[in-house]
Amino acid sequence: MQQIFNFIYKNSSRLLFLLLISISLLLTIQSHSFHRSKVISSANFLSGGVYERVNAINEYLNLKTENDALAVENARLKSMLFNSKDSIAITQFEKDKAKLPNDIVVAKVIRNSYNVHENYLTLNSGSLKGIKSDMGVINNLGIVGIIDNTSLRYSTVVSVLNTKSQINAKIKKSNHFGSLNWNGKSTGFVQLIDVPRLASVRKGDTIVTGGQSVIFPENINIGTIHKIYIDNKTNYYTLDIKLFNDMTNLGHVYIIKSKDRDEINKLEKGNKDE
Repeated sequence: MQQIFNFIYKNSSRLLFLLLISISLLLTIQSHSFHRSKVISSANFLSGGVYERVNAINEYLNLKTENDALAVENARLKSMLFNSKDSIAITQFEKDKAKLPNDIVVAKVIRNSYNVHENYLTLNSGSLKGIKSDMGVINNLGIVGIIDNTSLRYSTVVSVLNTKSQINAKIKKSNHFGSLNWNGKSTGFVQLIDVPRLASVRKGDTIVTGGQSVIFPENINIGTIHKIYIDNKTNYYTLDIKLFNDMTNLGHVYIIKSKDRDEINKLEKGNKDE
């Protein structure tokens, strides 16, 4: 306390000068509207800068919530895309959603293996959300795999990077079909086999789902042709396909629920039994 008194005593003239200056500025601001407006503008500028930085921090902290919301919205848009022939049908989609054949469930990959021959993913959605085996799993870039097993809150997925995986696929420009497999070598490439020699194939052509099953809708992206091989024994093409997806880095995915699946499977099973 004594030090404070000593400081005030030694600097009394300076402190008195600052006090008088402050009082004069205050009186000037109060009595002149121009000066008052300038001070208010400056204060708003400073406080606005602070608020902007605080808002940036809040936005960063809320990124997870925003990402979840975007994933839900993407799921809704994908459902519209899968079930609408053209843009005119989108309005009808909103009115008649219950009658559409496909629906989408958002999930997140909580475990992902890609360094063995039989790779699986684990998702944080299960039977409580209507997830069943043999449902297709995709993301914004293309196919991811097929649901294998489910529990109440979780499900496992047979990754496209699984040597036992077989998915119907086709060359987008020509509609020639083949079977999509993985040879267990590179995480960035899968193989499309049994493509007939009469098919026109070129490096860079897009490969999409064929739609000849109830697992995936038609024309979901898979990748592009990277290399072309001819199997002399079968006279078919084997195509190396570069995946659009980076299967080593997956976040949110979308599970495709086909409302017609059970009916179609029951019908086809009846045909086999006859």
